[in-house]
Amino acid sequence: MVSLPTLLAFSLAAIAIVVLPGPTVLFVIGRSLALGRVGGLLSVLGNALGLIPVIAAVAFGLGTLVTQSAVLFLIVKLVGAAYIIYLGVQAIRHRRTTSGISGAALLPKSPWRLLREGFLVGISNPKSIVFFVAVLPQFVNYSAGAVPLQLATLGLVFVVLALIGDSTWALAAGTARDWFASSPKRVERLGATGGVMMIGLGGALAATGATS
Repeated sequence: MVSLPTLLAFSLAAIAIVVLPGPTVLFVIGRSLALGRVGGLLSVLGNALGLIPVIAAVAFGLGTLVTQSAVLFLIVKLVGAAYIIYLGVQAIRHRRTTSGISGAALLPKSPWRLLREGFLVGISNPKSIVFFVAVLPQFVNYSAGAVPLQLATLGLVFVVLALIGDSTWALAAGTARDWFASSPKRVERLGATGGVMMIGLGGALAATGATS
């Protein structure tokens, strides 16, 4: 099992990464601006659930295989980037549908669909794969054995911390959206802004190096 000092050290490292605005934060903010607080929180939960298969793959060595194969990594990266761009385009296309809606009163998408979309983004995020492959093993005590269990434990700790941090961003962005709810035009622009952010994020992920 993971020792308490190791767990604390990893938690500090994970918190430092979670609080820094990155691709996941931009995705969450974009979704929250487009769909409101509940839509953003469901996207956060779905994204976190998408990390669990990644953690399982890393724990059993599959994550290393992906990062070491330029072709596989490129496929994962492009699929994830394309899907985020698609979500951004959808947010812009349906911005008028969500204008005037506050919070989750009339979400244009079902909760299950929002969870599924967040899950697909989480599981196809190459940045997450690289993080888990590069960082998790540094906190494993190989002499203690049960390496897959240690990796899984550390991964789940990261998921919990990410849930807390990303939910904070979702609530903040969703609250800002609700603050503009008295003006449908402003909400419409916010929805479009969230879509543009996701398109930009998808483009940035697609343009990054094959192993970054």
